[in-house]
Amino acid sequence: MSESEQIRVLVVDDHPVFRIGMAALLRSLPDVEVVAEAADRAEALAAVESQAPQVVLMDLDLGTDSGVEITRELCRRDPTLGVLVVTMLGDDDSLFASIRAGARGFLLKGASPVEVERAVRSVANGDFLLGPQLAQRAALYLSGSRTRGGVAFPELTDREREVVDLVARGYDNATIARRLVLSSKTVRNYVYGILAKLDLPDRAQLIVRAREAGLGDDAP
Repeated sequence: MSESEQIRVLVVDDHPVFRIGMAALLRSLPDVEVVAEAADRAEALAAVESQAPQVVLMDLDLGTDSGVEITRELCRRDPTLGVLVVTMLGDDDSLFASIRAGARGFLLKGASPVEVERAVRSVANGDFLLGPQLAQRAALYLSGSRTRGGVAFPELTDREREVVDLVARGYDNATIARRLVLSSKTVRNYVYGILAKLDLPDRAQLIVRAREAGLGDDAP
């Protein structure tokens, strides 16, 4: 991309105050054009179709929609699209689920304007960018994933295995959330990430695989 070319950006977030503020910040940057804003999956897909952004700033928690799943769908439709996740969800599971879905960058909502600008420009140029703390955690995770063994699904985190075990027992997301003291939305994001990591199409196949691996021993 040449320095004079406008970077076309779509902002996807269901919180109007944050979305409007982020759009205002981006509009203040040279060579950045906010072509649309969206609050959910339908609006995001329509905006990408009609406005052809180069970069999509994506929240992960969009009410009844999952930013991870929207990211996966957008990247499947157009692998050249740069998705930059900007979220409050800073846990490892959200980070790696986003990356596996095709996101090229991941920032927390507390990122500074300078960090946001750098991330948008990097993603627009086809680069991959994580915030400094996230990059360190990613390196530790990848290093650890090469040495883990002797457990079911070593590619999953301990928390993800807890979720898989409860899914294998036949519990729904609301029940899992109560048992693990999490929100139902967080559990939903865990399940999406687990399906992506294990390359499984749906929850039913996850239950089969988990029980074959010895999880869900208390299943009815």
